[in-house]
Amino acid sequence: MSLYRGETAFTHAETGCTGILVTNLGTPDAPEPGALRRYLKQFLWDPRVVEVPRPIWWLILNGVILNVRPRRSARAYQSVWTEEGSPLLTISQRQRVALEDVLGERVPGPVKVALAMRYGNPSIETGLEALKAAGARRILVLPLYPQYAGATTGSTFDAVAEVLKQWRWVPELRFINHYHDEPGYIDALVQSIRRHWEEHPRGEVLVFSFHGIPQRYFLAGDPYFCHCQKTARMVAEQLGLSAGEYRVTFQSRVGREEWLKPYTDETMKALPRAGVKRVDVVCPGFSADCLETIEEIGEENRGYFMEAGGEAYHYIPALNDDAAHIDALASLVWRHAQGWPEFSEVYTDEAAREAAQERVVRAQAMGAED
Repeated sequence: MSLYRGETAFTHAETGCTGILVTNLGTPDAPEPGALRRYLKQFLWDPRVVEVPRPIWWLILNGVILNVRPRRSARAYQSVWTEEGSPLLTISQRQRVALEDVLGERVPGPVKVALAMRYGNPSIETGLEALKAAGARRILVLPLYPQYAGATTGSTFDAVAEVLKQWRWVPELRFINHYHDEPGYIDALVQSIRRHWEEHPRGEVLVFSFHGIPQRYFLAGDPYFCHCQKTARMVAEQLGLSAGEYRVTFQSRVGREEWLKPYTDETMKALPRAGVKRVDVVCPGFSADCLETIEEIGEENRGYFMEAGGEAYHYIPALNDDAAHIDALASLVWRHAQGWPEFSEVYTDEAAREAAQERVVRAQAMGAED
């Protein structure tokens, strides 16, 4: 009989492993209205994302938004879709493979890395089930949101808990809820920006554009705004930028409610009027390029800046699967997994197999079949 709810049964011969669940926001399965409707329905119904009383929001979401927004969003996704599919998903898959490879080289014991999306596919449940099938008795969850927000990292915790509460044998669980000031992450951003400046003429101002959240979420206690400010300050300090040489802005707002300011689009329209003709833009809150960076920052906001009188606009790509980024994530995992057997310097595969065989002998002596 399985000790988990599901089909994967425990055997005493298993040596086990540590599982790393890497998560991101998610993406529709296809750039077409039907897929967008399914994706947006799951995303926008999350009470962490939209904090509006459910009966009222149900009417707005199902009566208005899901009848209008999917078609418009599908057109936007079509503009960034590649032959491989969604940019966010394909980049995330490369990140998963790269992280597992690096950890395989550094960690003494077996480590399995699984990818999951908070909304869409592969789901949180799918990712956790993959780790369970690999024999993971210890799971570290790594949401790829450097700056904590309830709508992203907090929601990921909710989804993980929702799955695990269905399991009979809950694994040992650790959860990384931010890394906005992690030295390796900051260094990776600095390296990326410097590399861009070596290849392109440097702008007069570096704009750090983060995804926005409603202002009332911040006032209610969400630390996201502060995390964004600290990330930008630490990067700017390492780059030797003065206060006037960089800006922190917030993008992707929707609705009429006030969101974190200053807004990226309004900043791009205002900078040329203030005499800034050349600008560089980086999005440190996005671990992988996606619709919000490729289309919104790379195209839409470029248009605002150039139409307002700008002369040069460069978007600096997200860290994606850059080696320095993967190295930073591996270091983060290593630190948070300390104390687990697979991360012990004295771990050996031979010792693990011997311990498993001893369990089998003892279990069989007590009447077990495995």
